[in-house]
This record gives sequence, structure tokens and C-alpha cells, in this order.
Amino acid sequence: MANHSSAEKRNRQRIKRTIRNRSAKTAVRGVVKQVRTALANGDAAAAATALATATSALDSAVTKGVMHRSTAARSISRLTVAVANAKKA
Repeated sequence: MANHSSAEKRNRQRIKRTIRNRSAKTAVRGVVKQVRTALANGDAAAAATALATATSALDSAVTKGVMHRSTAARSISRLTVAVANAKKA
């Protein structure tokens, strides 16, 4: 338990940040899952639409500091390649 006022404040900030970050991460996972589900169903058009949303969400997570930029870039790259391959097939 925090005994100093500064430590209590840091604890309050940690709780707020944790809630905000968890919400953002959950949203990102949801939109990425939509892309993967569309790919699994063989629906390239829906996957392309979902990819645009996922890319935006991943970039937003990076801006908010929820996710490292390299992690987001890797995810975007892999999803983009998968969607492109689905369009070819």
C-alpha cells in the first residue's frame, strides 16, 4: 500500500492507464480478428475492408503508446500480405 501522496497518485495514474490500454488492446485484437475471420471464410472483399479498419486501429494504438510501432508494422504487413494473397486466389 502506498504511504506517500506521490505514490498514491502514481497508483491512481497506473490504474487509469491500465484501463485505457486494455480497452485499446482489446479493440485492436477485435479488428484484427475480423480480418483473419474474413480470410478464413475466403471473403477477400470483406477482408480488404476489415484490413483498412485494422490498419487504422493499429496506427492509433501506436499513437496512444499502447503498442510498439514495430509490432504494429509487423501485424499490418502480415495482414496486408495475407489479404493480397487471398485476392490473387
